[in-house]
Amino acid sequence: MKRACFVLLVVMSLAACVVALDRQPNADYHARRMALAAKLNGGVALLFAPTEGPDEVHGFRQDDNFYYLTGLEQSGAALLIAPQAEPAPGAEGATARPYTEILFLPARLPMLEKFVGVRLGPDDPQAAQVTGFDRVDSYDKMGADLAAALKGHKRTVYTDLPSPGKTSLSEAPLVFFQRSNALPFASYEEVRTVIEKQRTFKDPGEIALIQKAIDASVAAQFAAMKAIKPGVNERDIAAVLRYEWARRGCERESYFPIVGSGLNSTVLHYSADTAQMQAGDVVVIDAACEYSMYSSDITRTMPVSGKFTARQREIYDIVLGAQQAAIAAFVSGKSNMKRDDPNSLWKVAREYIDSHGKDLQGKPLGQYFTHGLGHYVGLAVHDPNDYEVPFGPGSVFTIEPGIYIPEEKIGVRIEDTFYVDPSGKLINMSAALPHTADDVERAMRGK
Repeated sequence: MKRACFVLLVVMSLAACVVALDRQPNADYHARRMALAAKLNGGVALLFAPTEGPDEVHGFRQDDNFYYLTGLEQSGAALLIAPQAEPAPGAEGATARPYTEILFLPARLPMLEKFVGVRLGPDDPQAAQVTGFDRVDSYDKMGADLAAALKGHKRTVYTDLPSPGKTSLSEAPLVFFQRSNALPFASYEEVRTVIEKQRTFKDPGEIALIQKAIDASVAAQFAAMKAIKPGVNERDIAAVLRYEWARRGCERESYFPIVGSGLNSTVLHYSADTAQMQAGDVVVIDAACEYSMYSSDITRTMPVSGKFTARQREIYDIVLGAQQAAIAAFVSGKSNMKRDDPNSLWKVAREYIDSHGKDLQGKPLGQYFTHGLGHYVGLAVHDPNDYEVPFGPGSVFTIEPGIYIPEEKIGVRIEDTFYVDPSGKLINMSAALPHTADDVERAMRGK
């Protein structure tokens, strides 16, 4: 009995080291690997997790695509997926290949674990149980297993290819394979876009995790609203946000908090957060957190003094009206964020802003809406997407119109995260946060 309890404790300890706070069932990750295998055209997929060393002082975060397929937070791993396939034409003696998936883990290094904590090793008997893989093996067997998967079959390896402006986790291993001639006649194709298209539509488990991130972000925004007053530094508000996220179990921020007051409210991605807030100004708070690797994204605009001026309220109401117009125009299977499409939600918002209100020179305000209307949200706050595909069930994205008038020191952005349910209905995941100017003022008073 004691031995059984000890083994259970070891399994639980190792599981906690390699999986997220609120991980989805292993079956979900397995289903994603199977779905990817079906898109490989008879080739194989090879992916790598980032490495981690003793000087990793800013905290390790798993690669999004690797996590999507494995649910594994551990560094230094690799993944091989080979779909079921018949032998290539003319391949003498070759046999049919069964569906194969192998998780490769590096050997445990006691000295490294003194810095980064206990790691799951390839020899751990519970590795398959913890990870949900059919087979877990040593990293040094990867070359032989990859060669065996390709033998007598299509010799195409889908992997994370080096490309301008993007970090490739596969670059060093591929150089080794090429220099050692370990995979003669193999060709390489980009897998990143294949996986990212698969990530476009979220399953119910992903939506539940995003909702938890949003719930924590909403609570933090409420706390920030109550802390805003003249004389408070923007950085103090950022600290309130981070504290509220952390105490709700969120690992990290989705992005550096934007707390911009006065003229800073007109800077789209302002991140200094160093100014002292002044009476009569507005403050834009674009800040949200991650929960179990999944991001959220929310923005609200508030009056520093607790009450909007007439002009600030006018601009606020126009921005809110633009968001509401886009929401009302949404049609599942048709709506998109492109600017030149008849079903563009951006176009709806821009036309609303242009037809409501003027600047100090009497010109339409559309010129002050200087960014897109939204983006997908998931493992990344700006999650991969295919904007050629309309929104549909499983889409998670933001709607965030804004008006930024530097000469008036007024910047207003209102951003919520939405998902499309199985029936095609658009659901506001951050609906609990105040939307109207009156409701914002009421929340700042703690009511």
